Amino acid sequence: AGKLSEEDKKKVTDAISSTTSWLDSNQNAEKEEFEAKQKELENIVLPILQSLGGGAGAGGMPGGMPGGFPGGEFPGGGMPGAGGPTSGAADAADDGPKIEEID
Repeated sequence: AGKLSEEDKKKVTDAISSTTSWLDSNQNAEKEEFEAKQKELENIVLPILQSLGGGAGAGGMPGGMPGGFPGGEFPGGGMPGAGGPTSGAADAADDGPKIEEID
């Protein structure tokens, strides 16, 4: 495993700060907008993390939870849409209540 350079640390910190600011000011954004913002952040951060851990790919980050997220909601231990492995469980998880249905 390598060490994070100051340049990479600044890239990651700036990307997280920018995304956090966007999230704070766009809490009513559409799902697609959140997903696009997540993808932007991942495009910056994941290559850096992968270079550190020798490839923190589909199974989640090294040292992550074996078997994925508790409750099995997110197969592979990643966030939904993060490019991890998918299975029928991911499709079944989408059958839950929608935001519009919650009071």
